[in-house]
Amino acid sequence: MTQMICITCPQGCLLQVEKTDAGYSVSGNGCKRGIAFAEAEMTHPMRSVTGTVRTVFPQRPMLPVRTDREVPKEKMKAVARFMAEIVVEKAVACGEAVSGEIPGCGGAVLVATETI
Repeated sequence: MTQMICITCPQGCLLQVEKTDAGYSVSGNGCKRGIAFAEAEMTHPMRSVTGTVRTVFPQRPMLPVRTDREVPKEKMKAVARFMAEIVVEKAVACGEAVSGEIPGCGGAVLVATETI
């Protein structure tokens, strides 16, 4: 049995997940979203990735960014390596893409979370 905390709503239910012949048995959930979360977490966990990238602006040497969608959990280190190579050379608005597609991440790009 696996235990996890559901993060889909503020309740933070402690879920117990057990593999069965029919899929997964989930208990401890306070709503239906907990079942979907547990099954997704057990089969193909996804995460949003946040971080910073370098800029050419001396007054703002780093810019906070995030992925525009969730990416496979196993790709998080690859996304971090990708972020380390990015240098923003023009002013961007919050929500604007600062990179091309992240390789192997289903079309995900990095977007600015602040305006510079």
